[in-house]
Amino acid sequence: MSNNNPVLRSQWAALSQCAGKAKKRPIQDLFNNNTNRFDDFSFGLKNDLLDVLVDFSKQNIDQDTLDVLVDLAREMQVVQKRDQMFKGDILNPTEGRAVLHTALRRPYGDEVCVSGENVIPEIHDVFDRIKAVTDQIRSGQYRGATGMPIRHVVSLGVGGSDLGPRFVCHALDNAQQTPSELKVHFVSNIDPVDIHRVLASCKPEETAFIVTSKSFTTQETLTNALAAREWLQDNLPEGQDTSPHFLAVSSNVEAAQNFGIATDNIFPMWEWVNGRFSLWSAVGMPIALQHGFDNFKKLLAGAYEMDQHFKEADLANNIPVLMALVGVWNSNFMEASAHAVLPYAQQLQDLPRYLQQLEMESNGKSVDLDGNPITDYSTCPVLFGEAGTIGQHSFYQLLHQGTDMVSCDFIGVVQGRDTTQNHHKLLLSNMLAQGQALMQGQEQPSAEEPHRHFSGNKPSTTILLDKLDPYHLGMLIALYEHKCFVQGVIWNINSFDQFGVELGKAMSRKIENNDVSKADPSTQKLFSLICE
Repeated sequence: MSNNNPVLRSQWAALSQCAGKAKKRPIQDLFNNNTNRFDDFSFGLKNDLLDVLVDFSKQNIDQDTLDVLVDLAREMQVVQKRDQMFKGDILNPTEGRAVLHTALRRPYGDEVCVSGENVIPEIHDVFDRIKAVTDQIRSGQYRGATGMPIRHVVSLGVGGSDLGPRFVCHALDNAQQTPSELKVHFVSNIDPVDIHRVLASCKPEETAFIVTSKSFTTQETLTNALAAREWLQDNLPEGQDTSPHFLAVSSNVEAAQNFGIATDNIFPMWEWVNGRFSLWSAVGMPIALQHGFDNFKKLLAGAYEMDQHFKEADLANNIPVLMALVGVWNSNFMEASAHAVLPYAQQLQDLPRYLQQLEMESNGKSVDLDGNPITDYSTCPVLFGEAGTIGQHSFYQLLHQGTDMVSCDFIGVVQGRDTTQNHHKLLLSNMLAQGQALMQGQEQPSAEEPHRHFSGNKPSTTILLDKLDPYHLGMLIALYEHKCFVQGVIWNINSFDQFGVELGKAMSRKIENNDVSKADPSTQKLFSLICE
């Protein structure tokens, strides 16, 4: 057993004792015993307005337990690992890489060194290039092979190269809008229906593609890129150069060039930025195209504000750290098998899917940093969710009366869009009612109606954003990024590799090449039904 195993820490045993008491305690009693509980268990970041508020008061946790959790974070070296991340030390040991998505948010003039070189000037040089090309496309100055301005941009990527930009583009539909003549599309699935559906609405002479792949070998992305190139070749006048219709974001410049993409249209993906943390880089070019580069910079500024809080606040008042610790408490001590993210804002409908990759690909690990199998504690819970109030008519039944414990994050926006029908107040009233109902439950009206009994005592956190704009969205995303990082430190795992994903890719290549001789009998039989 590793010396870094959190179970060996004295705090782990203390938390197990705390959990034994908490499981017998109604959350409502915590309010009854402390009239200031909301103030004591709510934490906010405030500039001119209260930008973000996170309320943990409906969690089944008291101050003594929270103190022990904070001690566990200190013991597991969260402070040291946090500082090492911001400094640029290697925190992805299995791949020998630094973890520096936070550097992408830092202002010009800062210094963060990788292999002895300050990377901040290079980052801002790339931002200047992104601004130049996105401004040209948005203004109609950028022209395709036939001299026509670009009216459609199709982002080709998958995983971290798709989910982040797609989520942000959809979430900011009340920010500065794309010029009416420019449309940004996303294609990620290798199923040809995905790209054919998008291309059906595009004109080849007015369409450009952004191919985003760190290695420029990602099967899904390259398959779609080849289909896009073939579509252009088939539909543009014979002999036309298709290179003006392609941009690339990749660390493999040579492969992008060999595909036929002009060097000036290739933007870097640094090895020290993991894909699911990369929307702040050139990967986020679709955001700048759809909402303007100024709004892209505001997104970075909001994330930087959260970075500064995470970097400087003491652990006991550090919002990402506290979110992480509450998650550890629920997963490891209160037997929560899953976690639901429930945004009460339609624009955030893609947030659960984005966080599924961020958290489950990062912390869905069963081997610790020392190479030992993890057998005595769980790591990342299953994450799912849906926009409210849609989810209320889908899976909330399980949240209220199911046999499994599911912890919840409710997310609301204080200054939302409203109508004469008072939609926004009704929306947030539903959010508040759900959190209250999960905590308080309801006794059955009579012995004859046991099916109307709600046990309650289901934990939830409520997150309020002042408004949903690029700045506040950047804060929210960075909040979850840092929560994920802290949990990885406490569970003693590497949150920045994903070898489980790569295994499936390797097996897929063998099957694609008709090599099923060593596959299991089920796979062999299914292959024969599909391919013979």
